[in-house]
Amino acid sequence: MQNHKSQLLADFIEYPPEEMLTRANEFLQTSQRRHSIRSFSNRQVPKEIIETCIKAAGTAPSGANHQPWHFVAINSSDVKKKIREAAEKLERSFYEGRAGEEWLDALKPLGTDANKPYLEHAPWLIAVFSQKKGGVNTDDKNTNYYVHESVGLATGFLIQALHHAGLATLTHTPKPMSFLTDICGRDKDNERPYMLLITGYPDEHATVPLHALDKKSIDEIASFI
Repeated sequence: MQNHKSQLLADFIEYPPEEMLTRANEFLQTSQRRHSIRSFSNRQVPKEIIETCIKAAGTAPSGANHQPWHFVAINSSDVKKKIREAAEKLERSFYEGRAGEEWLDALKPLGTDANKPYLEHAPWLIAVFSQKKGGVNTDDKNTNYYVHESVGLATGFLIQALHHAGLATLTHTPKPMSFLTDICGRDKDNERPYMLLITGYPDEHATVPLHALDKKSIDEIASFI
């Protein structure tokens, strides 16, 4: 029988029920202040802040603890320009008909189009990649499990970490995203672009579409049995 070693859970903190509810409400209120924006200031954000938020993303649960993700944090103006040019080329074909009428109709309330100036204007872009093979150690070549779910969880952690730090974010998923692999110099055989995350301070004229503020009620998103 294989011997599995473990460590006593020392990080868990238990709170009285009243404090638990207070903390849950505080987190809810913090989360309700998070909005996706499309107008970013070009004010610089220190690398240490982005790095710390990525570390937080790295604590997300993953299949077999393989942590099948890689984050490329992009501050270079030249690289951001290349990404914008490649993304807008794809977006033009998307909005010119490739998306289909139903999808385009769904996007109309958000006021989006093929122009993505924030890809150059925002101080940081974070390209998220998923990995087919890997493991706990960097050089491992094992099969990764629940890759899509794991990377989705880590990306959610990253978005919340950036918001908690005082930064705004926007998720961007141009299709196909293979250009990110080339621009970021990643492994084509093992990695796949998962998402592009834009982050920085909001521009002073940044707005949030009213459509985006319409959130479903607890009765619509949850059942208790």
